[in-house]
Amino acid sequence: MRRTDVVVIGAGPAGLFQVFELGLQGLKCTLVEALSQPGGQCAELYPDKPIYDIPAIPAISGAGLTERLLQQIAPFDPDFLLNETLTGVSPEGERFRLTTASGVEIDAGAVVICAGAGIFRPVRMRLAGIERFEGDQLHYAVRDRDSLRDQRLVIFGGGDSALDWALALADQARSLALVHRSDRFRAQPALVERMQRLCEDGRMQCLLGKASDYRESDGRLSAVQISLADGGEQWLELDQLLVFFGMVPNPGPLTEWELAMERNQIRVDTERFETSLPGVYAVGDINIYPGKKKLILSAFHEAALAAFAIKERLEPGKKAQLQYTTTSPQLLKRLGRK
Repeated sequence: MRRTDVVVIGAGPAGLFQVFELGLQGLKCTLVEALSQPGGQCAELYPDKPIYDIPAIPAISGAGLTERLLQQIAPFDPDFLLNETLTGVSPEGERFRLTTASGVEIDAGAVVICAGAGIFRPVRMRLAGIERFEGDQLHYAVRDRDSLRDQRLVIFGGGDSALDWALALADQARSLALVHRSDRFRAQPALVERMQRLCEDGRMQCLLGKASDYRESDGRLSAVQISLADGGEQWLELDQLLVFFGMVPNPGPLTEWELAMERNQIRVDTERFETSLPGVYAVGDINIYPGKKKLILSAFHEAALAAFAIKERLEPGKKAQLQYTTTSPQLLKRLGRK
């Protein structure tokens, strides 16, 4: 069994900064993340999309923010359990026993839920057998933009993600086709207008319809058939297939923890950000309280207050002292600066 001070559920911006704040308190963390990489929704859905409201950083991508947060927490050497979900949590005295889907058991003094809107799963393309191309030619997220250069790309979807990537990749692709079931796009009108201009300029094409079949050659996905909205059929040859039908949020086992919930979010107090189960805290988009704003900035504030509360829980009778990283020898030592 692993033993740690705090288990942080979710490795998005809220979870990563929570590790930083706990590290300043001298607490060791284990991060449990359902995705294959840290960064949460920022890294999974919008790695190249700019974020403009992080203090002192005029603009940064989701991938860039994730990388900086990982650098920031590196001195604290947290344990990462990726591609893992928690299936159970049970109080044992003043501590908790947590179990993951793969059977890993963790003994922790506190738990912080930073799971965003819950566990995200992509809505997959429904063509029999096409799942065997996932990760090679069929993608539900873009993790390596350069690998798509000079490729024949077909993108499915009508939301912000689909159009964002169509616009971003149009000039580097050998060819690019966007397929959506109708002319009613869910994306922002400005994105739709930009996409239409690219189509008019011949830099990409847009088809209205849905996938009905696919072809393969020598074990490789080679084309997808489109059943067009006007009743016709068209084959699109491709090298890479990108599908953005959206992500399905699922609170998962959190609903079984008997925490006080409201609209699938966890109620917390605003002094400690503790849930109705003592020793379990919630930070970021997963929590709810009067005046809650779903901003990364808000999550950072919540993480700081939760860290002080957790420090006092794990060291009863001692008040967590407010120290400053500019002047505290103890904090500078923890950060590896002295």
